Amino acid sequence: MFSTPAQVLRQREGALAETPFALLLHALAIEERTCTLELKVRQREKRITFEDGAPVACSSNLLHETLGKFLVEKGKLSEADYQKALAESVQTEVPIGGLLVQKGLISPFDLYKQMQANMAMKLLDCFRWTDARFRLIADIEPPDTSVRMNTAQLILTGIATMMPFDEVTTHFVFTDDRRFAQVPGVEGPRLSSKDARLFQALRFRPTFPELQQRSGLDTDSALRRLYAFCLLGLVDFAEEVDKRPQPTPSAVAAMPAPMPGPALTPMPGTLETVDPSALVPAATGLAFSDEDEAVKNALLSAFLSHRSQDPFDLLGVPENVQPVALRKAFLALTDKFSPLRFQTADLKEKAEGLLVGYARAYGALSEVEQAALWRKRRAAAREKKVGTGRPSTEEQFRIRTDLLDASTQYEEARKRLKAENYAGAFEYFEYACDIDPKPLYRAYRAWARYLMKPESHGKLALQELLEVVKQEPGCEEAWFFTGEVSRGEGQWAQAEDAYRKAFKLNPKNRQYVDLIQDTMKRVKR
Repeated sequence: MFSTPAQVLRQREGALAETPFALLLHALAIEERTCTLELKVRQREKRITFEDGAPVACSSNLLHETLGKFLVEKGKLSEADYQKALAESVQTEVPIGGLLVQKGLISPFDLYKQMQANMAMKLLDCFRWTDARFRLIADIEPPDTSVRMNTAQLILTGIATMMPFDEVTTHFVFTDDRRFAQVPGVEGPRLSSKDARLFQALRFRPTFPELQQRSGLDTDSALRRLYAFCLLGLVDFAEEVDKRPQPTPSAVAAMPAPMPGPALTPMPGTLETVDPSALVPAATGLAFSDEDEAVKNALLSAFLSHRSQDPFDLLGVPENVQPVALRKAFLALTDKFSPLRFQTADLKEKAEGLLVGYARAYGALSEVEQAALWRKRRAAAREKKVGTGRPSTEEQFRIRTDLLDASTQYEEARKRLKAENYAGAFEYFEYACDIDPKPLYRAYRAWARYLMKPESHGKLALQELLEVVKQEPGCEEAWFFTGEVSRGEGQWAQAEDAYRKAFKLNPKNRQYVDLIQDTMKRVKR
């Protein structure tokens, strides 16, 4: 049904139109690759770091995707606090997340959760980059912090909510007489009620029309989820499933099928299952620390910073540390954040990651040659910092904020629209949608498209506007533009309904009353 992961990764670069982002994600996960995936489309760029097949970091040149802007958008940080923290971060070269924690504006635990959501947003956005070019780079630059994502959950959510439907139908082709079946013994992601309903319907080996009937889902929803299940190896054509060797009962028990779980959102963090063995208290008698906010925050703070520290800083020891003091520092840290102290899989994983980092640091400093090499590296870094003049704060600020900002493009487009430069306005609304496809930006883009050539763009603009109001019923401008375009197309009943929706959202705008009355007269005729 799909190319094998090895075949997909044999091509080091190409186009997402031919090799979808979901297929790349799945191949990297199955092959457990450690590499960087670079995506470019026009002025937009992203670089995704993978470790052992899982995405752990993502950088982009889109301003709204930076952590600070994301926190402001989510109401976790005020714009004033963001600007102050950004300026200080540029001046001190301390990551903005660390500064926010230092200033008490966010806890380490909350910061990590927001970093998960921020990274999920960046990655899910890639599912709509169907015209991008990609390149796989073997070497990676280790990220300062690691936010490990659940690839299967990411693929399911991305295909179900973000991937353009025409791309789904292009890459997932079958006939109506082909039957689908669950593949036994394959572990999958947690499922929403809608996903679970479709997955359970596949027990009856239905054709696609039968699957729709049994699940009660429309074509779009059913086809998207079926595509994701097939790509993840949870479902295949019935005849292909019959050809596979049947797993033993013990193997099936060890690899459970996907189970219903929390409903997915367009921007989830990593959804993980609980390790059953962790539910049993540790033999040491230590009390679990999962509900202790201070301990959780200390763990997350240490985890967020440990990758950016050298062995001396990580263990908190001086460069001339003696063996006994080094050992004491190592044991104290491993005891403080012992995985045995944590019950839930997520916190346990963080503690295990720290333990590995501490062990590597201790091993490096325990060897005379390695310790000497790290001292030389620190000395070289100090000399480099002194020898190279740092750019001014103003220059650093300009460099680090040279990002693509959708709101700037949107404001420029509004100016051109007001000046009746419809083609210019459309161009800048297009830029804004390219960077951040908010419903408001898409509504204005459709309106500008219509104003350029009402006689030829009416149907397309109306279709775009109806898609916007379906996605975001609370967008007043989209309803108003729908009314205006419907009016121009002679669809008076639809225009009246759109004006009423706009008036309901903003009763203070008396213009809608006049428009409703006028269209009512037209409908009666």
